[in-house]
Amino acid sequence: PVSAGLRPTPSRVRETLFNWLGQDLSGWRILDAFAGTGALGLEAASRGADEVCLLEREPALVRALLATQARLKATQVQVLQVDALNWMNQRQRAGHFDLVFLDPPFEADCFAPALAAASHCVAVGGWVYLEADHTFSDEDAAVLCVGLRRHRHGQAGAVHFHLFQRVAEESHTGVPQV
Repeated sequence: PVSAGLRPTPSRVRETLFNWLGQDLSGWRILDAFAGTGALGLEAASRGADEVCLLEREPALVRALLATQARLKATQVQVLQVDALNWMNQRQRAGHFDLVFLDPPFEADCFAPALAAASHCVAVGGWVYLEADHTFSDEDAAVLCVGLRRHRHGQAGAVHFHLFQRVAEESHTGVPQV
């Protein structure tokens, strides 16, 4: 479908991402916030993820996602029409996911709030993938106080793609906190 701000992840970027993550995602619980076409979440489902939750706000995109889910008989995929930031900020989601995909519309400029919200949804040792119009460093993540360490970064045209890993946060005593 056509929608303002829709920018599906290019196939070569998806290939790089899944090379980083590994080909088999069996047992993983995955959140695809700002799902759009659902390319990332559906790719994860095809690689064995046990649970994939697609969040999308736009009604036309939600209808398309539901149609694709039905056509593929992807029973492990759940599609929700919600605001991704509000949904991720609900604390009952804390640490539930092994991987969170973030590909917000560039013009929304919500990269930092999305990264902070996603960090609460992913378990320690889990992953957060972010597409943005600029590079996010470890220092940027530290400023957000989100307990993420950048593992990999790439660029394809105007798109910077990042893979962060959730790490245990250290208290002022230096003792890791989960």
